[in-house]
Amino acid sequence: MSYLDWIVLALTLTFIVGYGIYRSRENSNIESYLLANQSLPWYHITLSLMATQASAITFLSAPGQAYTDGMRFVQFYFGLPLAMVVLCITFVPKFHNLKVFTAYEFLEGRFDLRTRGLTAGLFLLQRGLSTGLSIYAPSIILSAILGWDILWTNIISGGLVMLYTVTGGARAVSHTHLQQMGIVTLGMVFAGVMVVKLLPSDVSFTDALHVAGKMGKTNLIDFSFDLSNRYNVWSGLIGGFFLQLSYFGTDQSQVGRYLTGSSIGQSRLGLAMNGLLKIPMQFLILLVGVLVFAFYQFTTPPLFFNQVQADKVKSTPYAAEYQALEERHARIQAGKRAHVMALTKALDQNDELVINEQREHLGKVEKEVQAVRQEARQVLSKSGGQDVNDVNYIFLRFVIDYLPAGLVGLLIAVILLASMGSVAAAYNSLASTSIVDVYKRMVRTDGSPAHYVKASRWATFGWGIFCIFVAQYASRLGSMIEAVNVLGSLFYGVILGIFLVAFYFKKIGSRAVFWGAVIGEFFVVVSYWQELTAFLWLNLIGCVLVIGFAGIIEWIWPQPSPKVPLT
Repeated sequence: MSYLDWIVLALTLTFIVGYGIYRSRENSNIESYLLANQSLPWYHITLSLMATQASAITFLSAPGQAYTDGMRFVQFYFGLPLAMVVLCITFVPKFHNLKVFTAYEFLEGRFDLRTRGLTAGLFLLQRGLSTGLSIYAPSIILSAILGWDILWTNIISGGLVMLYTVTGGARAVSHTHLQQMGIVTLGMVFAGVMVVKLLPSDVSFTDALHVAGKMGKTNLIDFSFDLSNRYNVWSGLIGGFFLQLSYFGTDQSQVGRYLTGSSIGQSRLGLAMNGLLKIPMQFLILLVGVLVFAFYQFTTPPLFFNQVQADKVKSTPYAAEYQALEERHARIQAGKRAHVMALTKALDQNDELVINEQREHLGKVEKEVQAVRQEARQVLSKSGGQDVNDVNYIFLRFVIDYLPAGLVGLLIAVILLASMGSVAAAYNSLASTSIVDVYKRMVRTDGSPAHYVKASRWATFGWGIFCIFVAQYASRLGSMIEAVNVLGSLFYGVILGIFLVAFYFKKIGSRAVFWGAVIGEFFVVVSYWQELTAFLWLNLIGCVLVIGFAGIIEWIWPQPSPKVPLT
């Protein structure tokens, strides 16, 4: 990067961290630290929810996902608006009226402490692991730019957020989210415009989309019903609905955002706006990835997008073998461009015969490209490379190689800020659940307000260390945006099932729901391990299993007097 890029990056990060620390002055009790005294307006809630979801994984991995697999990932979010409606009607007023710090407090009143502890434990495990992935994503950037070992970049990525999250709590998290989303939106718009400007002069935006479409990258909608297909309308609407309902209704990193609302109405409006804006936002991010794919049809892409790994192999005995693959890759790409230009011309002339002919040629060439890339990954693996999946590096490599000075720094700042937003919210939710649901309830029940604020800060610090440790192993999981949602799907359905039993099945007691959840989680893990279905369906399966097993256990082994639900 140039000096201007470093200046832009440093100033942007300094502003956000400094602003977060400045906002930390107002915490005097646990209500302020964890809930910002429930004083925030709807637009804070909307932007905070979006910033919590839109981690570096979104802005780093989603364009790479579109580059390799097309835009069908957007169907993952089709269940989100419906989930927001259900949450606004049921979960939001319930949590606000109970004046809870975390979603799991409600479960002790409805069931017992054991069920509350199990649910909180499932959340802490899932969120702690997912946050490790969120820390790893920006570490890729620092590692690629500086050439540093991933250990040190993980420490920097995870530690930077702790500077204001440990001191500032929920208020600092929400206010920094407001600034982060503004910068993130600006940066991604610039990125999309620059990709179009970098296309050959005789290739328009429409031409680029047509080429990408003919090569299978604008495959937005798939109505086929196939349980093994990860992304189609049905998995998005049904599996995605249960995932989003559980994520926003039972995951403290999200519940904690709308619990800060000044009223039920403000929290509802914040959630509703999130439901309206998220799909267009994700569509545009994926579109940037498709445009990058189109750009590389006219310009030779790297054989392997992770520059650090590619440079390392060149200092090993496998350097000559890798160089031969690079030369072969360049020859294939040079021949490919002629077919791409012919396809572009045929599209302009609406010549279906030539279009189909060139699509067939390009399909064969693409198979050759993928074969060479697979050989390159094998060489990298033999040379000692650990990260041989470069999908998360595609957009980053394009930014570094082609964007002008200043804008590179801004885009890197965008991805780092996105990470900071999601990681800060995760730290805050992990701390609040640890203190409110475990420490304050089971360890120290008579502490002063100042003691619990201090304990919350230590919990934030401890979870930060844990998440940085997890980040060390994230490189083995492939596409980060898929990995984080797969991880959530292993737990969210079961957690949602517990809450739905609490809300709607009043005759089922604590013993039945506890063991129903344990058995349901076991079946979910086995289903994933045996690859019985695509991961989105695990959310529905887990939810249904908890309700079904809890009902059966209650019928076989009834509990004399289940607790009356809180209202």
